[in-house]
Amino acid sequence: MELHNLPSPTPRRARKRVGRGPGSGKGKTSGRGHKGQKSRSGGSIPAWFEGGQMPLQRRIPKRGFKNRNRVEYQVVNVADLELAGAEVTPKTLRAVGLIRSLRRPVKILGDGEVEAALSCSVHAASASARRKIEAAGGSVTLLDRSSAPAEAVGPDGDS
Repeated sequence: MELHNLPSPTPRRARKRVGRGPGSGKGKTSGRGHKGQKSRSGGSIPAWFEGGQMPLQRRIPKRGFKNRNRVEYQVVNVADLELAGAEVTPKTLRAVGLIRSLRRPVKILGDGEVEAALSCSVHAASASARRKIEAAGGSVTLLDRSSAPAEAVGPDGDS
């Protein structure tokens, strides 16, 4: 291998200096054209600007909203309640795997049938669920939503 056979270092093209006379090929307006906002220094406009037309993010949200105070219930149907035993509470439902967390409130819905007399203590129950449980000889008592059993809740929020 000899000096004239060495590969040249990676080519670094010199930056084109603009506005240095007509002989440079980029004289006078420096490739920016004549006048207008884009020819001025600092004349770039943001990509989202629509020329004064009402912008997209202000045109769009014309319907509905997300309620910040929405309550997300964990739902259990009456058909599954007998798995938890005669005493149905969030703790017993968690023990048999019908709900995931003791932090979120529990609601019983009326899908299915119930045979045994169940004593249910939950945060909410639909009218049809309450009717079916009481028709089978059971009872429904509503818990306060803010009362999460502190002793049953682990450090990560679940037990």
